[in-house]
Amino acid sequence: MSSSTVRPAALIVLAAGEGTRMKSATPKVLHELCGRSLLGHAVEACAALTEGHPEDVVVVVGHAREQVTAHLAEVAPGVRTAVQERRLGTADAVRCALDALAAEGVTPAGPVLVTCGDIPMQTPRTLGALLATHAAEGNAVTVLTALVPDATGYGRVLRDAEGAVTAIVEHRDATEEQRAVREVNSGVLAFDGRLLAEALRRVGTDNSQGEQYLPDVLRILREDGHRVGAQQAADHRELVGINNRVQLAEARRLLNDRLLERAMLAGVTVVDPATTWLDVTVTYEPDATVHPGTQLLGATHLAADCEVGPGCRLRDTVVGAGARITHSVAEGARVGAGALVGPYAYLRPGTVLGESAKAGTFVEMKNSTIGEGTKVPHLSYVGDATIGDHTNIGAATVFVNYDGEEKHHSSVGSYCRTGADNMFVAPVTIGDGSYTAAGSVITRDVPPGSLAVARGQQRNVAGWVARKRQGSAAAQAAEAALAATERKPRDA
Repeated sequence: MSSSTVRPAALIVLAAGEGTRMKSATPKVLHELCGRSLLGHAVEACAALTEGHPEDVVVVVGHAREQVTAHLAEVAPGVRTAVQERRLGTADAVRCALDALAAEGVTPAGPVLVTCGDIPMQTPRTLGALLATHAAEGNAVTVLTALVPDATGYGRVLRDAEGAVTAIVEHRDATEEQRAVREVNSGVLAFDGRLLAEALRRVGTDNSQGEQYLPDVLRILREDGHRVGAQQAADHRELVGINNRVQLAEARRLLNDRLLERAMLAGVTVVDPATTWLDVTVTYEPDATVHPGTQLLGATHLAADCEVGPGCRLRDTVVGAGARITHSVAEGARVGAGALVGPYAYLRPGTVLGESAKAGTFVEMKNSTIGEGTKVPHLSYVGDATIGDHTNIGAATVFVNYDGEEKHHSSVGSYCRTGADNMFVAPVTIGDGSYTAAGSVITRDVPPGSLAVARGQQRNVAGWVARKRQGSAAAQAAEAALAATERKPRDA
């Protein structure tokens, strides 16, 4: 927090609404945006102002309160919650938050910041600047406003000739002249905590919805002779509220652009920002390269000089320095330095790919550790296994790890060479330096340095097609081939 920013006595996040325009069974504030819920973004911005005191943040819940409260316990432990039993308006919601604080013996005497749980783009910098202006001007209330291209649906900020705020009028209650105003209320306000509680008791319901609007507190405080100020945000896009899926998609694009710009300024090469998507929790080092059509999600980390993409989707995956991943999916995996993945590989949770190892084309791995320099080049499944260093796994190999009820583990040592089309039926151990023959089904341990052959002897049944598939195309082809063989001159 900047030294010029005033620490608030309390921060109230309004998140009790149903969000019917989302047309969703999921509460609006729990819809995800770049790896974090709308509410999570708002709480994160507020928590940054508390100097390590998350209990200063109070989230007002109402619709689907159990679901929202459980989410908060997971993503923002320590914040308080207050219940708005009946949704009687934003002023009533703030009153519920103050009542919840009072029940715990807390009476905010300093600045109280009120924001909304559906404004995901707000930043600590802008909120802090609002608080600083509020304190510097000695206001009873300070409104964070924005000039928007289209003010439809927003409350209009009305000023007098000197520029002071006289009122905020909701869109549905505004006259045509008032609707022409482009300066709007963001829903973010800073109050003098000592004046807020008393003013809330005087808010009425004289409006089209019969609700208690928080902006009415401005009128009450102004009529009492207190100063009402406003601060216009530098970028109106930061204060965009989410009411439907269209606005959610627009906000996702805006936030993603912000995240990509931050990554590129930190030294990451993003070849095509238009087709690259980041979560807010993704981290990276300079000189990482991200190719087109790539999604980096969750706690994914890119080390220096690695390349990811095109066409990758990584979630909670650590990519080592100099590693290369192309046209692949990874979840909960660790890819070692200099390793190669893909194209068309799938690394599932628990996969650890060692330095300079390879998971090649159409390879799937799960809960397995692959040693340094080991290669699983193509068409294989490695599940619940440990493979040592500098081993080569033949094409079309399957680690048969499931017996129908339980998963079992297999081990392959270092410097092994396993044949194509092998089946390792777990639990089984292949010793260091061993070979296995192509087409083998390995069901017993193989000692170090051994060759394991587990396949039946080939038997050719002459004339079977002519007898069993008489008249078929195969039978005709076989008859012609045999006739041609008989016509060839024989060696003396």
